[in-house]
Amino acid sequence: MLGQGSGFFISPDGYAVTNNHVVDGADKVEVTTDAGKTYTAKVIGADARTDLALIKIEGGSDFPYVKFSADKPRIGDWVLAVGNPFGLGGTVTAGIVSASGRDIGSGPYDDFIQIDAPVNKGNSGGPSFNMQGEVIGVNTAIFSPSGGSVGIGFSIPASTVQNVIAQLKDKGSVSRGWIGVQIQPVTQDIADSLDLKKAEGALVAESQKDGPAAKAGIESGDVITAVNGQAVKDARELARVIGGIAPGSSAKLDVLHQGKSKVVNLTLGELPNGQEAKAETGKGSSHDADVPRLGLTIAPAAKVGGAGKEGVVVMKVEPKSAAADRGFKEGDVILEVAGKNVSTPAEVSSALEAARTEKKSSVLMRLRTGDAPHYVAVPLGKG
Repeated sequence: MLGQGSGFFISPDGYAVTNNHVVDGADKVEVTTDAGKTYTAKVIGADARTDLALIKIEGGSDFPYVKFSADKPRIGDWVLAVGNPFGLGGTVTAGIVSASGRDIGSGPYDDFIQIDAPVNKGNSGGPSFNMQGEVIGVNTAIFSPSGGSVGIGFSIPASTVQNVIAQLKDKGSVSRGWIGVQIQPVTQDIADSLDLKKAEGALVAESQKDGPAAKAGIESGDVITAVNGQAVKDARELARVIGGIAPGSSAKLDVLHQGKSKVVNLTLGELPNGQEAKAETGKGSSHDADVPRLGLTIAPAAKVGGAGKEGVVVMKVEPKSAAADRGFKEGDVILEVAGKNVSTPAEVSSALEAARTEKKSSVLMRLRTGDAPHYVAVPLGKG
């Protein structure tokens, strides 16, 4: 199978940058320069999480190369995209920087520059230049209902590219800091349930056992608001900040724990290359109980085959109910209600009634969907 894309030299001795998806799984990599010469190249290293790869041309020297911009591009700046669209050969298109910090759902480190210079199939891995001829990003994806350019392209910022490529050149892989937490955004509903003034920070859905965060005392329900004095506005930003710190480094985290601020010091571990876990869900039980206001039928997890020992399992979700509106699904396991561990339907009802007595308008529930724990703010309604 033949694939193609774009790339650019970053040194005269033949090191070049492209996208990981351009060279991933390739048995052989060939590079054709603008001068029409074809060279064999080898992959020095690749990083799937940022979709970047570093390759090295074999049998050549004194290649023309480009430099990265030290300045962050501004919205509205002119930009030139260079690449090999549809295999036509070297092609330049022009546009402006449309936005920055875009999350397109490709991974936890999404931080793309959005450009409106036409980018098409084959442009992947090519550079975006500013008017000084410096690389501001690597073109990697487009949004397109038609498959062709509609003026929405995405580039990996130069700062990210430089960090990743330096590590790939040095050791062939990328090391990222890791604190061992599963996190989620703080929505306005969740902020209201936690009595937070602003919907900011990253909510800890789970601290991995024996991970750096757990050892430092960070628990489920905590909200991480800053790292080394730098405020983190959401969960995605926390992932990027922590991932950008070298494993083994010390970090200071500002944390909201049960409504009170505290500072946690910890040493970062290294993000594992791959983590896999699976969970089974049960199909039925004679211990079901209804939670009518929420539209749920639940049963103790310990009584449902394959559901584990903790929490209560959602056996049924009424259509158009409060629970359905919040995304509850059959097989979800409710682990906590309003900060209290629950293992029976009676404990769920008791926690809900206690929240109503405290005149709470919503309650925070900690769920496990498959192997992913997360929080959901559920409106209590009128008693």
